[in-house]
Amino acid sequence: MSIPAALSRRREYAGPALFSYGFRPFFLSAAVWAAVGVLLWLPQYFGALTLPTAMGPLEWHVHELLYGYVAAAVAGFLLTAIPNWTGRLPVTGAPLAALVLLWLSGRVAVLISGAIGAVAAAVIDVSFLVVLAAVALREVVAGSNWRNLRVLIVLGLLIAGNVVFHAEVIRFGVSEYGSRIGLAAVILLITLIGGRIIPSFTHNWLARHRPGRLPAPFSRYDVLSLATGAVALAAWAAVPTHRAGGVLLMLAGILNLVRLARWAGDRTFTDRLVLVLHAGFAFVPVGFLLTGAAVLWPAVVQASAGLHAWTVGGIGLMTLAVMTRATLGHTGRPLVASPATQAIYALVLIAALVRIAAAFDGSALLLHAAAAAWEAAFAGFVIVYGPLLIGSNPVWAGRT
Repeated sequence: MSIPAALSRRREYAGPALFSYGFRPFFLSAAVWAAVGVLLWLPQYFGALTLPTAMGPLEWHVHELLYGYVAAAVAGFLLTAIPNWTGRLPVTGAPLAALVLLWLSGRVAVLISGAIGAVAAAVIDVSFLVVLAAVALREVVAGSNWRNLRVLIVLGLLIAGNVVFHAEVIRFGVSEYGSRIGLAAVILLITLIGGRIIPSFTHNWLARHRPGRLPAPFSRYDVLSLATGAVALAAWAAVPTHRAGGVLLMLAGILNLVRLARWAGDRTFTDRLVLVLHAGFAFVPVGFLLTGAAVLWPAVVQASAGLHAWTVGGIGLMTLAVMTRATLGHTGRPLVASPATQAIYALVLIAALVRIAAAFDGSALLLHAAAAAWEAAFAGFVIVYGPLLIGSNPVWAGRT
């Protein structure tokens, strides 16, 4: 089926607007959980709050970022992008609502796992990503869209990481490999998807508004950067303190910095929707460099600096950049970053920089400041974009 035909049939959907496309419920749910999760995290960390979860405070925090928030954001992206990739109908209505309910069940199950049992909570939680992968695989295969199987392979890594995470917590009370596998999978996904959408959106905007130097086309250099990053992440996930892995991480950081520079982001300062994609991706090579430096010079650089460059900066800013752009485009609004949207971006950027600084300083004040900026950013997304996600489209626009 052609994309125009699929979009034409898409207009026939007559149910609640919230369940008319995957990005709507999942982006909204992801943003709410991002804010609530951190709101609950710091009181746990400082001993002022105890949740009925079988996980320790740190494990719960890490799990709910990677396998709660990120899982929802990835679901929203895939369920929106796959119809564009394949020309097939999007998942809508009751099946979409069931997926959202399954994701929500995972959040509740993990939260009360101390009461229902860690094994039961693990089964409920992991089932969401498994079902999502099955749905995505069915659509990609049915649409013969083989090039995007790479994205689903990374989703498989995320599932494996979640399984390992739960197994480690059940067996040992803490998770090491599951945390690293999940984070490595998400960073790899950002390098794959970011390498596709950032040069594309930048090229389109520059061609319309600032003729001149354009992003370099995909080449062997991109393949080298992706491959080096994948090997470095695999080595770090398996043996996080090995010096050879540290060298690989540093090399991957340098290669991805150069890769980012090839995308002409310096020419996009007047379009914040495009610029924020470059800013978010920049935290990926910074994370590689800081994590590699922590392996090679542990007395100088704290490992958590690189981890939070990846999570708060890379994941936080990249997901918000995609969620805001996709929401505007798919609800028929102009692709323009309003002052409120720019404030959301600025708050996450501040949260990332302050949280990286806190890794060196250890100040509780910096932790609270980073958390407050993060919470304000995602609460701002809910306030500004929630009505767009829940309401009907003024006009249909299939843009991302």
